[in-house]
Amino acid sequence: MTEREISSFEDLECYKSCKLLRVEISNIIKSMPAIEQYRLSDQMSRCSRSVTNNIAEGYGRYHFKENAQFCRQSRGSLYELLDHLQIALEEKYIEEKKYIELKDLSNKSIRILNGYINYLVSQIKPNNQ
Repeated sequence: MTEREISSFEDLECYKSCKLLRVEISNIIKSMPAIEQYRLSDQMSRCSRSVTNNIAEGYGRYHFKENAQFCRQSRGSLYELLDHLQIALEEKYIEEKKYIELKDLSNKSIRILNGYINYLVSQIKPNNQ
């Protein structure tokens, strides 16, 4: 997809990848024990939502510099989510196969988001945000 074909944050490849991850996280936390409802499940839900929320908010700022900063926050949330996935595996809330699948999707999302951040930063010119 070229730059001109992007008319919404929903068209961004980083958003699409992170949305898929968010949906996957939403599905697995539904099967977690009730004791984790306000602990790990809640953290994983907030984290995965934060990723796509920040991509959307950054896109809506219409400034490369601000957009890049919101995407960096998304990236931080992706790394936090990786830690939560590790905890879910250690607590045996998810199987190793699912952990690997979600870890791979998280890392793919990070790579795509890094590419978008690099693009945004390359567009920043002196006195142009």
